[in-house]
Amino acid sequence: MNMFSAFNINASGMTAQRYRMDVISENVANANTTRTEDGSPYRRKVVAFSEKGGNGSFVSALNSAIGYHGTGYSGSGVKVSGVYEDHTTEMKMVYDPSHPDADEDGYVLYPNVDIVTEMTNMIDASRAYEANATAFNASKSMALQGLEIGQA
Repeated sequence: MNMFSAFNINASGMTAQRYRMDVISENVANANTTRTEDGSPYRRKVVAFSEKGGNGSFVSALNSAIGYHGTGYSGSGVKVSGVYEDHTTEMKMVYDPSHPDADEDGYVLYPNVDIVTEMTNMIDASRAYEANATAFNASKSMALQGLEIGQA
């Protein structure tokens, strides 16, 4: 792995976590949206990640690190493999007969967005972003020190 691969891997991690924060922000913004364009309540969205760059896996990376070159490591970061609607979490039924979207019994179907869960996920994504930024800066520092050695 060369130095520029480390930059690309860390940058892909920062990009993926930034996108995850955008989706979490969308969930929080729509926590009270009872009617979308199709007439149903908003559904929470979840981001899924996968490895970028082929057939690399943790096992192949470990084998490469210990000197076994059977399959080799070909990973090059992370990518967003999809954004999915959460169909496992139940929607919230709230009694509010004055609401325009209330059914005949006076209940309103609210989104399955839990603010505490979303804020916890936001903190997690923020910390992951910071970890990638720290690793990027460490790689940059090593590259600069290498250039200074070559300059001397």
